Amino acid sequence: MLSLFLHNGGAASKGQLRYVATRLLSTTTTSEHFDIVIGGGGLVGTTLAAALAKNNTLADKRVLLLEGAEEFKGFDASGPYQNRVSAINKNSIELFKSIGAWSHIEAARYKPVKQMQVWESNSDALIQFQHDNFASDVACIIENDLILDAVYTRVREAANVQVLNKARIECVRLPKNTGGRHSELKLQDGRSFTCELLIGADGANSIVRKQMGVDVFSMNYDRMGVVATLELNDDACDNSVAWQRFLPNGPVALLPLTDKLSSLVWSTTVSQAKYLKELPPAEFVEAINEAFCRQNARVELADKAVQLLNSFFGQQATQQQVQYPPRVCGVKDGSRASFPLGFLHASSYVSTGAALVGDAAHRVHPLAGQGVNLGFSDVRYLVESLAAGAYAGFKLGDTQHLIKYERKCLAKNVPIMLGVHGLHKLYSTEFSPVVLLRSLGVQLTQNLPPIKNLFMKGAMG
Repeated sequence: MLSLFLHNGGAASKGQLRYVATRLLSTTTTSEHFDIVIGGGGLVGTTLAAALAKNNTLADKRVLLLEGAEEFKGFDASGPYQNRVSAINKNSIELFKSIGAWSHIEAARYKPVKQMQVWESNSDALIQFQHDNFASDVACIIENDLILDAVYTRVREAANVQVLNKARIECVRLPKNTGGRHSELKLQDGRSFTCELLIGADGANSIVRKQMGVDVFSMNYDRMGVVATLELNDDACDNSVAWQRFLPNGPVALLPLTDKLSSLVWSTTVSQAKYLKELPPAEFVEAINEAFCRQNARVELADKAVQLLNSFFGQQATQQQVQYPPRVCGVKDGSRASFPLGFLHASSYVSTGAALVGDAAHRVHPLAGQGVNLGFSDVRYLVESLAAGAYAGFKLGDTQHLIKYERKCLAKNVPIMLGVHGLHKLYSTEFSPVVLLRSLGVQLTQNLPPIKNLFMKGAMG
């Protein structure tokens, strides 16, 4: 089976993959045809299906959304808060509004972030992001399943979109390999389909991407992200700040959910992640409070440089400016979980008859909260390019217009991804000269509003 080759550490060559795909697909006698098939029904893939259905130029195109899991059961807004959340920026919110999903989220629950504070554990350097007089939100914290519920609601209303659950792709054959007019795919249960355009939204181990044969740069960070839903003490009244502190093993972040609840995202080593997950609740809570407030080994030269820089700009000492998050007093039962961290980027997002979106094209460290927002940006650019191409008379799988999508994405994604990767590397050491340089960089940004606003606009999309 092709899936064995695809998940066997890359042991199969591209030629072998195409040969197996050809043999498997050749046994199929009839295939149902769609204009667009989306492989992967996660946040990005489902949002793409909703956006395609909502676009006037593409509303007559038959779309098939393939999801490997069972049918999504919906979201209970009266239930407990979930541990997988996303910091959604302004551009992503505009996308949700354009497909009619934002009102669904607003009617349920979400938490606006009015301010972000990021600070160093080896010096006094910090940076705070907020709009003047807190006039608008920096981001919104939304549970992933609520986003999925909102976009699935729109998909179910669309007459031209069909959703197929428990549908796992077994093999793919693209026009560039067959000389044919259509992309072909076969599911593990034997069903097969053809389409003008196959879109890989099937994650970091994308079968579609592997069959496209594009080069991929990937890196395992040997780090894990630990998540949990946390209870705050009674002194917390206006929990609207997102907190992030850079520790020697990785950043720890506290994202507001309600006035009394926050979501933890702690990036750390594999061994410490396992240790944190196995701690008794009271000790886990204490570890979190220490992570945000404990004094780590200081780099005296960096502290003096930060104080000198503040004095030059006429600012008070950073120690007087720093704020601390509300004290954590509990962790919700069963909310602790972990996931691996890494970096991935495909050399190309498109080929004849195929395109990639979301984690299938790129994967980034969560420290800047950009991962899913980049995926939603892909959705917007791809729908715009497909609509423009269809209006001009191009076929959906034609690279002449698909390449325009790729160019837009690369222009936006690559600088952000390199910046986030650089921050991860920069904050993965306690080497004194590096601590000095990064502390000066952070404090200079804090004291220069034009540079600070540029970073904030980037974070907001």
